[in-house]
Parts: sequence; C-alpha cells; structure tokens
Amino acid sequence: MAAKLKKGDKVVVLTGKDEGKTGEILKVLVGRGKALVSGVNLVRRHTKQTASTEAGIYSKEAPIHLSNLAFADPKDGKPTRV
Repeated sequence: MAAKLKKGDKVVVLTGKDEGKTGEILKVLVGRGKALVSGVNLVRRHTKQTASTEAGIYSKEAPIHLSNLAFADPKDGKPTRV
C-alpha cells in the first residue's frame, strides 16, 4: 500500500497525547508505516559523555503511525481527507 503522506506535508495528529497538534513531516518510514513529524511525539533521551559529545538530556521526535495523521487544510488548519 502506497502512503499518501510525503515528506514536507503539513499534517494534524488525530489521536494520542499530541491530538490536535500540527507539524510538517520530516521523514516517512515506509517499511514501518510511520513518520517523523516536527514538534510532535517528543521523547527525552539521556546521553552519556563521550570524547566528542557532552552528557545530557535532549528531546527528539519519535515515529508516529501514519493512520494517526491527516492532511492539514491549508485554509483553516483542520484535518482533512484527500
């Protein structure tokens, strides 16, 4: 099944903790049926210190399933079907 959502599309989250948030697709993971959306489904990662990086906690986007996303209407930003 081909995914209709592509990199760069503006989408709205339909369900979950980030319901109603909008963002732009950064990457589509076709084999897993998921996508990375900017500013949505953020998780905190703890890193150890290495020779090139410092220790710390940083946030990054985690994949969200494509079925939980819908295109954002360019006029009003509400979820829409194509």
